[in-house]
Amino acid sequence: MRIATFAALVAFVFPPVALGQTCPEPLASAKRLVLVVADDFTTNKASLQRFERDAPNGAWRMAGGPISALIGLKGMAWSQSFRSLAKRGEPVKYDGDKRIPAGIYKIGRPFGLAASKRANYLQLREGTVCVDDVLSPAYNTIISRAEVGPKVHGENMWRVPDYKQGLVVDYPTQALLRAGSCIFIHVALPGKTGTAGCVALAEAEVIALQDFAEPGAVLAVLPKSALGRVSCLPN
Repeated sequence: MRIATFAALVAFVFPPVALGQTCPEPLASAKRLVLVVADDFTTNKASLQRFERDAPNGAWRMAGGPISALIGLKGMAWSQSFRSLAKRGEPVKYDGDKRIPAGIYKIGRPFGLAASKRANYLQLREGTVCVDDVLSPAYNTIISRAEVGPKVHGENMWRVPDYKQGLVVDYPTQALLRAGSCIFIHVALPGKTGTAGCVALAEAEVIALQDFAEPGAVLAVLPKSALGRVSCLPN
């Protein structure tokens, strides 16, 4: 009887947090949002909308979209950082699965093949690589080949035409978990039907996102079925 009474008291003082009431960082403190929503975990197409608000607790208002986007060739899967939002049977991201990691992330610096006057812009020059080698301390970072040496596996970004314009996604990952790396927003080239795990858009839309994200923005990638699990998304 005492155990039951204590349990009831704990439940009253510390009520369980419903999944739909979750408002995780970095979304909770964001004032700009890029929301990418797919019909399910297996589709390679999604809808992208931009939102903004005046304060972290304010109401979201539409700032652009919806527009069409390509995502992972095999769809999406929950990142390790957001697998608490997953339900039984939903996929979890791993290296090489051709899925974009579902979750919420800060949008990082803009990049491209040509020079730019944008603040914090990264020009992809010969030797610029994004390391996807789980044995390297530079895993999931953009660095020069000269710094990591010839044996470390990485994507030669300056040779990828899809990276004509882009934005880095600040994707938190750990090499030991082999949970994916080098996630970007980049240009969708004609004929492409999906990405290796990124968001791809028409070039003009990528440039618009570079403008939108410059003061700081977050990216939310979710299937429709999970929208109700995050309370602070736009209604």
